[in-house]
Amino acid sequence: MYLGAAGMVTLDCLKYTPESLKKVSEIGLTVHNVLVSNPKIISESDILKIKQSFELSGLKIGQTNGRYGGGLVSENESERRETIEFVKKMCELTSNLGSSNTYLRPGSLNQSGPWLPHPENHSNKTFDRLVDSTKQICIAAQNEGIRISIEGGIVSPLYSAKKVKDFIDAVGSTTLGFNFDPVNFISSLDEAYDTKKFMSVFFELLEDKIIGAHMKDFKIIDSLLIHFEETEIGTGLIDHSYYLEMMEKVCPQGDILIEHIPSDKFKPAYERVNKYSEKLQINWQSYKS
Repeated sequence: MYLGAAGMVTLDCLKYTPESLKKVSEIGLTVHNVLVSNPKIISESDILKIKQSFELSGLKIGQTNGRYGGGLVSENESERRETIEFVKKMCELTSNLGSSNTYLRPGSLNQSGPWLPHPENHSNKTFDRLVDSTKQICIAAQNEGIRISIEGGIVSPLYSAKKVKDFIDAVGSTTLGFNFDPVNFISSLDEAYDTKKFMSVFFELLEDKIIGAHMKDFKIIDSLLIHFEETEIGTGLIDHSYYLEMMEKVCPQGDILIEHIPSDKFKPAYERVNKYSEKLQINWQSYKS
């Protein structure tokens, strides 16, 4: 596996430089994702510059992430078609960059954000629209020779391990895989207090579908109502040893991307993850361009 970062460099990919990306490799991380605001405006010379910035910084080009909101499940067909076309262009860009996969955001009907709850997010109609959108995108991905990496979460249409499996089965494309981010799915105190048992369901149902992962942590906030918040790796409730052990088993060539922390927190996070991996005798792959 490769250990890297998602969003340590928060710039759009058109603003990447070797200097900005070297901040990632200097820590010891070997891969970084690619943030894309608009794939339609990226030229061949832009692609060359991005690839050179990664090469000169000693980083592997990771998962591409397009900024397209939650439109794949929109009830507005014009908005949904526009979002599908955006992700199709992401497939083309991903292939041209030499990245193996592009991230697929399941979306939300909440107009305030793609990772926010809505009463209809768990409905069959929303699920069916996401399936239809993804089928169209997978055709483009197959033509470009790349993978689609779907993520989920409790507030999204893909809110459990079984729902993710049902979705992948319904789409029916070998280009579609799963980006495992366990924190996103935590929905109860029972799950929070036994994350090994919670994660084991995902590894059982989706063992052959996982193609990469995001890594972070969460904690329970003392309050009357259930309240979870993300926190730095190793300070929360995720059983990272079990998580890494199983990821090495089911996805030995995948990228594990640390995310959702300030840029200055990635180095201590890297050090903590290495402590877990050393105990497990997991050797992270190095990257040579």
